[in-house]
Amino acid sequence: MAYIIDEGCIACGACMGECPSEAISEGDIYVISADDCIDCGACADVCPTGSAKPE
Repeated sequence: MAYIIDEGCIACGACMGECPSEAISEGDIYVISADDCIDCGACADVCPTGSAKPE
């Protein structure tokens, strides 16, 4: 199961640098590629809004 980033994302970029599989891309809100996500939770650990979470 991959992680997702919901609409609460403020595009701060905190998660992007923490992702060991480089599965996160920029946009209006950040997006996690389900194919590349290794389900480690590193993004959720640093997300200030709690927007990164298990799908």
